[in-house]
Amino acid sequence: MKRLIPLALSLSVLALTSACGGSSSGGGGEGDLEGLTGTIGSKDFSEQYILAHITGELLNANGADVDVNTQLVGSANVRQALEGGDFLGYWEYTGTSWISYNNQTKPITDPEEQFQAVKEADAENDIAWLDPAPFNNTYAFAIRQDKAEELGVSTLSDVAALAADEQTFCIESEFSTRDDGWPGLKGAYGFDVSDDDLVMLDTGVIYTATQEGTDCNFGEVFATDGRIQAMDLLVMEDDQKFFPVYQGAFTLDAAALEEYPEIADVMAEVSPLLTTEVMQELNAKADVDGEDPEDIAIDWLVEQGLIDE
Repeated sequence: MKRLIPLALSLSVLALTSACGGSSSGGGGEGDLEGLTGTIGSKDFSEQYILAHITGELLNANGADVDVNTQLVGSANVRQALEGGDFLGYWEYTGTSWISYNNQTKPITDPEEQFQAVKEADAENDIAWLDPAPFNNTYAFAIRQDKAEELGVSTLSDVAALAADEQTFCIESEFSTRDDGWPGLKGAYGFDVSDDDLVMLDTGVIYTATQEGTDCNFGEVFATDGRIQAMDLLVMEDDQKFFPVYQGAFTLDAAALEEYPEIADVMAEVSPLLTTEVMQELNAKADVDGEDPEDIAIDWLVEQGLIDE
């Protein structure tokens, strides 16, 4: 797990954050959240930026006055900011909280059961989980379509059966140490590769490196990432079902939800719309087309009729 950065330092970037709500003036229950203030946080990748801005814009359209901070790096730092009261809330993934924060070693394969289990566990941490969105941003490994055909692979078990010199992997640093990441995956499938031979890259660079096929054959990707289709990559089936369910949901300070229960009603307008396919499309706008995550969020909310233009 990455070293935690001091929150006093990390939250000094709040001066750089963008205020939400400037472009929105409507919403189904405008005024319901009057008096609600705070900061919506995010992890450090496009999907999280988009979700944070969607949340901030929607809450503000319903009377809140929240801002958005997309500056923290690493899941642990974002969780710490929520636990410490510096964030009102942020979007989390069921598998991440279950394994990384609640120290559970065995994921629950049924999405609904996993959600209920992590919701109950985090209630003990004074963190509330709102009803989840349909999307599942689980980890996966992808390879170029033509290279997959050449090697004859479609599952991770196929990958494990390859010659050692073909088992080349690009991964990010956080994945390299997570219980639901490389250590467990390598053990589950028996990959014949030394940890010293792993290529460590930033998340975004992994997609390019996988497409080029020079640094590695197989790259760590996220199931909702729009670059998978755009770059003609093939996702390997997790045939042993190692990876947990990573269903997305908005998590927030339980006391804030108790004071403003209308937050759940407002978020229930948007969460059911966020399918894996929708998130792939929104993420592609950022990671393939280069659009600004805040603009993506606002445009989508307007298209859905959830805020006024």
